[in-house]
Amino acid sequence: MVEPLPITRRRFLSSHKSLVTVFWIAAFASLFIWQSRGRGGASLYRVNGSLSSVFWWTATTTKTTSSGAGEFPRLRPVSFNLTDFGAVGDGVTVNTEAFERAVYAISKLSKKGGGQLNVPPGRWLTAPFNLTSFMTLFLAEDAEILAVQDEKLWPLLPPLPSYGYGREHYGPRYGSFIHGQNLKDVVVTGNNGSINGQGVYWWKKYRSKLLNHTRGPLVQIMWSSDVVFANITLRDSPFWTLHPYDCKNVTITNMTILAPVFEAPNTDGIDPDSCEDMLIENSYISVGDDGIAIKSGWDQYGTNYGRPSKNILIRNLIIRSMVSAGISIGSEMSGGVSNITVENILIWSSRRGVRIKTAPGRGGYVRDITFRNVTLDELRVGIVVKTDYNEHPDGGFNPQAFRSACTVRMQGSKEIPVKNVTFRDMSVGITYKKKHIFQCAYVQGRVIGTIFPAPCENLDRYDEQEQLVKQSDSQNATDIDYEI
Repeated sequence: MVEPLPITRRRFLSSHKSLVTVFWIAAFASLFIWQSRGRGGASLYRVNGSLSSVFWWTATTTKTTSSGAGEFPRLRPVSFNLTDFGAVGDGVTVNTEAFERAVYAISKLSKKGGGQLNVPPGRWLTAPFNLTSFMTLFLAEDAEILAVQDEKLWPLLPPLPSYGYGREHYGPRYGSFIHGQNLKDVVVTGNNGSINGQGVYWWKKYRSKLLNHTRGPLVQIMWSSDVVFANITLRDSPFWTLHPYDCKNVTITNMTILAPVFEAPNTDGIDPDSCEDMLIENSYISVGDDGIAIKSGWDQYGTNYGRPSKNILIRNLIIRSMVSAGISIGSEMSGGVSNITVENILIWSSRRGVRIKTAPGRGGYVRDITFRNVTLDELRVGIVVKTDYNEHPDGGFNPQAFRSACTVRMQGSKEIPVKNVTFRDMSVGITYKKKHIFQCAYVQGRVIGTIFPAPCENLDRYDEQEQLVKQSDSQNATDIDYEI
C-alpha cells in the first residue's frame, strides 16, 4: 500500500517560477558547496519505522600529501598520487598501467587500513580498471578520468546471474569502466572531480547496431559492502551510470550525474539492483533515461537469484529525465522491491515523474513504498503504474508469475490489477490541458480527504475521518490515454 502521496504540480506564472527557482537554488546551495569539501561522520536513518545505518567516510584534514600537483586530505593511513606510477594527465596518454599498479599497491595494505589514490588535476585517459577493498579514490578539483573510446580495450564479463543474458544481447557483456567485485570499505570521492565515460562513441555504435555485446555501465560495484560515492561528477556513461549490484550498506551523496537528455540511450543515473540498506541523497541528476531505477533481476533469472532491493532511502534530489521517469521501480524487479522511502524530491522538465513498471512473467513484488514531499514541475505524466511492460530475456519466463504494484496513471490489467492504492489530501495543478488528469485501468484503492482534480472512478471515496462516503463499483473501468 502506498502511503499518502502529497505530490504537487502547480501552474506558475513566470514570476512564481522565478520564486520556485530561487527556493530550490537556496535549498541545494549546500550541496554544491559540500562538493568542494571533504567531510564525514556516521549516519542513521529510519525507513518505515525500521532504523538502518549507513557507512559514511570520515576525512582527516590535518594531514595532507603533496606531489607537486596540489594537496589532498588524508583519508587512509597510506596515500599515493597517480603520478607516482608514471601517469600523464594530458588526455592523450593511456594510463591503464598506472591505475592498475596503484590499485595493486593499495591491495597490499588491507591489514594497515588500506590506501588512498589521489588523482591530481588533469585529463587521465585509461581503459577500464578495478578497485580493491579498503581503498579511497580521491579526484581533485579539475581532475577527470576519461574512458578510452575503443571497445576492444573493454573486458567481456559473464551476464549478471539475475538477468541470464546481457541486457541488449545474448552472451557476455562489456564490463564497466570502473569496476569492483566482492569488496569491502570502498570510497570514491573528491573535490568534485569527474569520471567521464565519453559515451557518444558507444551511443552512436548502439544506434547503428554495430555492437555485439551489451554496453557496460560507467561504474559497477558488485557483491560488496560499505561503499561510498560522494562529491564527484559522473558523466556520459555508455550505458547505466552508477550500478550497485547485490551490495549492502551503500551511501551515494552530494553527486552530480549527467548525460544528454536526448540521444543518450539507457543512461540511467543510479540503478540500485538487489541492494539493501542504501542512502541516496543531496544530488543532481540529469540523464537520458531514468534518473533512478530500482531493480532486482529479470524474469525467472531474478526470481531464482532471489535478492530483493530493500531498505532504501532517497532524499533531497533534483532530477531531470526527458525520455523516461525521474524515479522508477522496475521493470526488472523479479527479486522483489520493498521498504523504499522517497522524500524531498524535485523532478522537473521530464516526461514522467514516478513510474512503477512490470509485466506478466516478472514475478516478484513491490510493497511498502512511500513518496513524501515530491514536487513535479513541467511533466507530461506525473505518476505511472504499468503492468504490461513486456520485455523479456527469453521465452523461459512463466506468464503466470504475477505481482501486484502499489502506489497520474495507474495502468493495471485483468491479469495483474493494481491494488491497495491510497491517495490522501492531494492536489495536482493543471498545466497540460488534458481532459483526464487521473487515468486508471483495473485499479483497486481509496482516496481520503480532498483530492483535486477528481480521481478515478475506480477508487473508493473516504472523508477526512476515513469514513466511507462512496464505494466504487467500477474497479475494472479503463480510462487510459495512450498518446501521453
